[in-house]
Amino acid sequence: MSETTPTVAADPTPAGVVIAESATARGRRARIALRTLQVLIALFYAVPSALPKLIGHASAAESFERLGWGSAGMYTIGALELAGAIALLIPVLQSVAAMALSALMVGAFVVQITVFDGQYAATPLILIVPLVLIAWARRGRNADLLRLLRGRA
Repeated sequence: MSETTPTVAADPTPAGVVIAESATARGRRARIALRTLQVLIALFYAVPSALPKLIGHASAAESFERLGWGSAGMYTIGALELAGAIALLIPVLQSVAAMALSALMVGAFVVQITVFDGQYAATPLILIVPLVLIAWARRGRNADLLRLLRGRA
C-alpha cells in the first residue's frame, strides 16, 4: 500500500447516534436561546415598560392623559404588562402570556397610529415578532394549563 492511499477506519458508533447527538445539541441550544429571549422580553416589559406606568412617571401620565384614559388606564396597562412579564417566566403560562402581550401590542399599535400619528408605531410591531415566536414554540404548554384549570393535574 502506498502512502497516498487513504485508509478508512471503521467508526465504532452507529451513524444514528451521531445524528441524534447533533440534534440534541441543536435542540438544547434552541431551548436556551428561546429561554434567553423570554427573559429579555420579560425584563423589557417589567422595567422600561410597566415600571414607569406603575410609579406614575410624568411621561407615562402625560401619554395616558392625552389618550383620555387617565391614571386608571395607565395603572391598568402597567399591571397587565407586569403580569405578562412575570407569566412569561412561568412554564405553564408562557404561551398564553405571549399571546396576551401580543394582543396588548396590537392595541398599542392601533393607539400609536390613531392618537399619536404613528410616532412610535414600529415598537409594538417589533415586539410582536418575538412574542409570536414564544407563543408558537411554547404552545405545548397550553394543554398542561387546560389540565390544571380543569382540575386534572
